[in-house]
Amino acid sequence: MKQTALAVERDKDNGRREVLLLVTLEADAEAPRAPVAINLVMDRSASMRGAPLSAAVQAAQALVDRAGPRDYLGLMTFDADPEQLLPVRAMDAVAKAQLFKVLSKLESGEGTALHEAVERGAEAVRRVLVPGARPQVLMLTDGEPSVGPSHVADFKTLGARIVESGVSLHALGLGRHYLPNVLEALTSPSGTGHHHVDNPEGLGPAVGSLSAELFGEVASEARVYVLPSGFAELRCRHVFPSRVEGDAMSASLGAVSRAYPRRVLFSGTLASAEWSLGVTASYVEGSDTRRVPVQVTRVLPDSAEGRMVRAVSAELDMASAEDAAWRALSNGASVSKRHHLTSEQALESMRRALEVANKSLELADEALAKLVRLNAAEVPPQRHLERLADLRRTIDRRAAHPHALVMRRARAEVSRITLSRVGVVPPVDEQPPSKLED
Repeated sequence: MKQTALAVERDKDNGRREVLLLVTLEADAEAPRAPVAINLVMDRSASMRGAPLSAAVQAAQALVDRAGPRDYLGLMTFDADPEQLLPVRAMDAVAKAQLFKVLSKLESGEGTALHEAVERGAEAVRRVLVPGARPQVLMLTDGEPSVGPSHVADFKTLGARIVESGVSLHALGLGRHYLPNVLEALTSPSGTGHHHVDNPEGLGPAVGSLSAELFGEVASEARVYVLPSGFAELRCRHVFPSRVEGDAMSASLGAVSRAYPRRVLFSGTLASAEWSLGVTASYVEGSDTRRVPVQVTRVLPDSAEGRMVRAVSAELDMASAEDAAWRALSNGASVSKRHHLTSEQALESMRRALEVANKSLELADEALAKLVRLNAAEVPPQRHLERLADLRRTIDRRAAHPHALVMRRARAEVSRITLSRVGVVPPVDEQPPSKLED
């Protein structure tokens, strides 16, 4: 495992000095991967009928095809009622053939019992002990929960409970009608983030990229510890679960896979001219828990390494502002429905929401412009242009038609940015049947 820590000191807007610390954990390309134990939880509700379900089946079959005899897979499907069609078991030739057959015969139903499906899917994989493998759930859905608990708080509690039980949760949202806040609440405690595709055609590449990560895991339970000296405050900029431990701060990065380096950015305001940062990384590799010190390298802001660290910070600023804009639009659209406002009150509510969305978009544009100026190869800005243009079009349409419903915009890129896992997928030893794409 390779560990690096880059620190950049720079001026803040308020005249004080700030330090950015970027810690990266990267698995060796030749390191042996761990076996996997995954329960695949697939939505087969009415909205999945036709092309979405067909694409989901093909994507799941690609995942099965990648599994080796040391890997364990199971299959649960859900509409109004979750059903564990096949138990989590070793993928020998017979088991793989049966899983392929069951997947090919899936049909859509009615209702979306998302909460119960995730809960039961985690219970099923937790009951199987595979030495060296973390029990995991991979959930695919295109809809909003219509059966059982539906509040974000319920899913946040469930996500935390699943992690406490030793299971990690991955999620993939399909289309524009699912609830990104729900998937974010479920996956944030696992430190995995949720993925998204707008249409069925994108499922193959998305699952291919995700399976390359799942089937390339080298280490698990990775955590970074930072002990600051000379700082007024220190915070973790990514959404990895973080906590204060005595005088140090730690962030849980989850698993580290081949070709998927894990990065976490910290920022802190200086209290004195003299400062230092002690960094330690810990992770589980095989059956061994390792804890290693990481040397902190101070780099100049305008050096290649300094621009890269600053680019990661700018990208996070952009993602945060973009997310705030979409939240403002969604909240503005739902206020009148929740509170039964008059037409005039609803228009005023939307006007305020549009003001917030426009200001947030301006901040996102400024961060993107900064990203372009920094010109860091590791953090390319091109991938963000289309999303911000899409946001601008949505704001303009809403201003022209304030009574129209705002389509929920999937924030996969945002959630992946907050986990530092956006980018071109490098080649790996085991290629899935579908082409890997960004």
